[in-house]
Amino acid sequence: MASIQPLTAGSAIPARRSTGTVVLSGVRKAYGDFVAVDNISLSIKPGTIYGLLGPNGAGKTSTLRMIIGITFPDSGQVSVFGEPLTLAHKDRFGYLPEERGLYKKMKVLEHLLFLAQLKGLSSAEALKRAQSWCDRFDLSAWTGKKVEELSKGMQQKVQFIGAILHDPELIVMDEPFSGLDPASTVVLKNVLLELAKSGKTILLSTHGMEQAERLCHSICLVNHGRAVLEGDLSEIKASYGNCNVQIKYDGDARFLQESRLVQSFNDYGNYVEVRLAPGADTQELLKLASAGARLSKFEVMEPSLEEIFIDAVSKPDANQSARRPHA
Repeated sequence: MASIQPLTAGSAIPARRSTGTVVLSGVRKAYGDFVAVDNISLSIKPGTIYGLLGPNGAGKTSTLRMIIGITFPDSGQVSVFGEPLTLAHKDRFGYLPEERGLYKKMKVLEHLLFLAQLKGLSSAEALKRAQSWCDRFDLSAWTGKKVEELSKGMQQKVQFIGAILHDPELIVMDEPFSGLDPASTVVLKNVLLELAKSGKTILLSTHGMEQAERLCHSICLVNHGRAVLEGDLSEIKASYGNCNVQIKYDGDARFLQESRLVQSFNDYGNYVEVRLAPGADTQELLKLASAGARLSKFEVMEPSLEEIFIDAVSKPDANQSARRPHA
């Protein structure tokens, strides 16, 4: 019979003590015959930004919901702050769901005060914090408006503020950049970095590989409910090696068809990114390219997180156990 971890104070389930803010040990969750999360294990260090990444339907949201106790695993264990997850931990979490969780008829400031007081803040402290955060996110002129009168991007900012007003230790966000314009994206990015530097642990799920690559210290790539790659992002990228070359050129592009040197390439119009064939010599590629084209840039690079993501989920063993960067 599956071992189900109750979300009650004083859980008697034995825990593996860990310095991780979040530790998942063999967590599984099924809905009928559909297995949403299949034996995922991961550990998130305090004061870091951790990315849970994967295709649509990979099991990311199901994993996030178990971490904060909205749903329970069918088997395995969720530990937070070094102990099994219990109801007593809930006020130490901040959660931003992918779907809007706001009361549309409430005014913005009223809504934020309501959320803050649910987490135990006094009305005076809630007001002070709400006004400060609304100033930071350029929402002060909208605090008297109903939520339904705001754009999707503004609603997202309100939802984020509501998730952090009570100063949580663990901040869990599902697609936090959804609906935000570029300027607001920069503000949110800066806030997340500040929160992490202050010691907060941030777990985010996003489809934006570029944002994840810029923000995350560690990642877990999930596919079909299983972790296929997990660990420190810099170590993961180093394990793939400097196997990419970005080239800007004018003239003959026949060098791109040299399969001995070029495994694949992406043409972006004004430049091309080349994935080197195994064992290829960059100097040989440079010599071949410059023989028929005028080069204005030839830069050897690490693979992007997007390329690592595509490579990891397309491997034949992508449904097997997670691969560590040193494996």
